[in-house]
Amino acid sequence: MTTETSAAARDPYVLTADEVKEPPAGWRGSLRFLGPGLILSASIVGSGELIATTALGAEAGFALLWLVVFSTLVKVAVQVELGRWSIVTGQTALEGYNKVPPRFRGLGWISLLWILMAVVKVLQVGGVVGGLAAALSILVPIGSGPLEFTSLAIWTAVVVVAAIVSLYSNKYTLIERGAVGLTVIFVLITCVIAFGLPFTEVGYGLEEVRTGLSFTIPGGAVGAAIAMFGLTGVTSDEITYYTYWCIEKGYARWVGPNDGSPEWRERAKGWIRVMYRDALLSWLVYTVGTMAFFIMGAAVLHPAGLVPEGNDMITTLSRTYTETLGEWASTAYLLGAVAVLGSTLWAALPSWTRVAANAVSVCGGFDWRDTARRTWWMRAFTVAFPITWGAAYLYFSSPVFMVQTGGFIGGVFLIAVTVATWYLRRNEVDEGLRGGRWFSVALTVSSLLIVGLGVYTAISVFGGAN
Repeated sequence: MTTETSAAARDPYVLTADEVKEPPAGWRGSLRFLGPGLILSASIVGSGELIATTALGAEAGFALLWLVVFSTLVKVAVQVELGRWSIVTGQTALEGYNKVPPRFRGLGWISLLWILMAVVKVLQVGGVVGGLAAALSILVPIGSGPLEFTSLAIWTAVVVVAAIVSLYSNKYTLIERGAVGLTVIFVLITCVIAFGLPFTEVGYGLEEVRTGLSFTIPGGAVGAAIAMFGLTGVTSDEITYYTYWCIEKGYARWVGPNDGSPEWRERAKGWIRVMYRDALLSWLVYTVGTMAFFIMGAAVLHPAGLVPEGNDMITTLSRTYTETLGEWASTAYLLGAVAVLGSTLWAALPSWTRVAANAVSVCGGFDWRDTARRTWWMRAFTVAFPITWGAAYLYFSSPVFMVQTGGFIGGVFLIAVTVATWYLRRNEVDEGLRGGRWFSVALTVSSLLIVGLGVYTAISVFGGAN
């Protein structure tokens, strides 16, 4: 076994001086060290894009195309800043959240809010499971019809079992390779369909795109727009996950424990630059994917006056493609839907198992850096979560409602994530590692927009505003 292989097998959450590694220079040298952002891309281009973004395009037409780019771009600075803190400290997001005062019996208020959000998020990921089961039901129908309850129930069970079996090991390299492969598949399929529409009878032109890039929100689309902001791009979930993937990739381990030396500071700066490149590449991937789904809804469903709801979401889309472009487009869409939702589940399950196990640790259940206990808890959640998500879907049977509900609560939780990011930046990141003036400006603008839209979301949803 080589030294590098031996090091990779060690616990990435334990920093030691003998595992430091000098960072690569430039994009070419960094390519083989990218990966956390691509796992995020697999998670991001999923339920929010296939379900919420397509539904918003169907409801509002091209008028909100600008919001796609805005909602993906505005949160990246917060993601990068929390990733920076994680790299220089070797700590996870939940460990950081728990430090933010006030604290109640050892638990920070953000930790308590996260637990509440996690309960509601069962609906969102359950919607992903249901959407995947629905797409598979149409592709390979079981019973008398493609969307009979028995067919959905059987496919839901298959999805649940497949997720448990394939991800039980929870190995980072397996998760990263699977995420990259699925991301490539769904980006190719969805972009071919969406950006190929101008060459069909359902085509759209530059005028529709120009209109969509003007900053307007049509009446009646405010609720869907808020949900899309909470669901698309890096959400509060993915910002939290990112810290775990950066650590497991090895960024923090290669920087090493902070010994206060100039060498440590330079290593930290170098690996932070690699993380910047990782975040930029993932932003490009999920922004293109998000735009593709929005365009599908705006170009195909909106002119027909169709807004997909409940279990009819996948059916409406696939039938519309069949009627307008032919059977090939419907099949291509369904294959893309399976790849998208499958990749989301592939990335979401190990992400949630890590965060949930970390929550048990933060609550005093075990020492997070006890590798054996951490693995046990992660595998326990690998079994429990898919079963819970599948049961939630079979009970509610409405992927659009389930995903949008998760989007609302995620948008509100973004405020807490932003507060935690600023607290940790000020208290635990050396001033020389915080980025330049332009990054500080970007982080400030990003934070203000997140807080403002999060407050608006809370008022709209819980205050009954329209």
